[in-house]
Amino acid sequence: MRAHLGDQLVIESPATGAARRDGEIVGLHHDDGTPPYDVRWSDTDEVTLVFPGPDAHIRHLEHERPPGADEAPPTTGEAATASTMTGPTGPNDPGDIGRRVAVERRRRGLSREETAGRARMSPDYLAYLEERPADPTLATLIRLADALGTSVAALRGGGIDLPPGQSHALLHPQLRDLSPQECRTLLSTHGVGRVAVATADGRPAVVPVNYEFVDDAIVFRTAPDSVTAAAAETEVAFEVDHVDDALSQGWSVLAVGPAREVTDPEAVRELAQRAHTTPWAGGEREMWVSIEPTNLTGRRITPADH
Repeated sequence: MRAHLGDQLVIESPATGAARRDGEIVGLHHDDGTPPYDVRWSDTDEVTLVFPGPDAHIRHLEHERPPGADEAPPTTGEAATASTMTGPTGPNDPGDIGRRVAVERRRRGLSREETAGRARMSPDYLAYLEERPADPTLATLIRLADALGTSVAALRGGGIDLPPGQSHALLHPQLRDLSPQECRTLLSTHGVGRVAVATADGRPAVVPVNYEFVDDAIVFRTAPDSVTAAAAETEVAFEVDHVDDALSQGWSVLAVGPAREVTDPEAVRELAQRAHTTPWAGGEREMWVSIEPTNLTGRRITPADH
């Protein structure tokens, strides 16, 4: 019996042959893929060391293995690592989930070791997910999403055209107010928020913008003739939030205060240098608007036992 990281270990009933239990192999103890294995069970999400018996078999999720593959001569060292990571189909070919995990991890400045620690998995297994077209379990995706501050739907690439928050509410939710310092922590350092302004014809508008949080001020770039340019020299509201569909929890922060156009050339140059990204909407957006919050409020929804 030989396995790769990400394969499933299936335990069958001796009487019926039906699967009684299955889990994801998240750790190998031998270079040639022979037992024992670290298995994360799908029914409990616990990881245990398993010495498979005669009622167990390996389900290879990535590709069909030819007959007798398990009897292939063992390999060791770097050759075994290359064989495990590339497989018979050639060079590494990461799947969509692996690409999204890698992009989100790099975006947050996390190493594989840091991410694996947060997600309670082996760094080798995380490397496998990022480098091969893996099919991780839902439990694994939930832990990865939590570690990366995103959602399972985002890692799967689903729900892009749907509003967040379509999952069921928690059985016993807890809604609590956030302190101003907690609000500042959640605002920093940058991201996408929504600015509420009154347009030229007096109607309200709410527009998403890429923002930065610099010296306790919320700043964003816009075009002089845009809707958000109307925020300058008025009092506005700015909101940012995060919704975790997988865990049915999240938070929101609301900042209210005067907005002004940043006109000092040195200040504009410094903001442009410190910006984490250009506006997603593209185009010429060289007008910087700064909001200095005079009131910061926020709320967070978590399970009642947290």
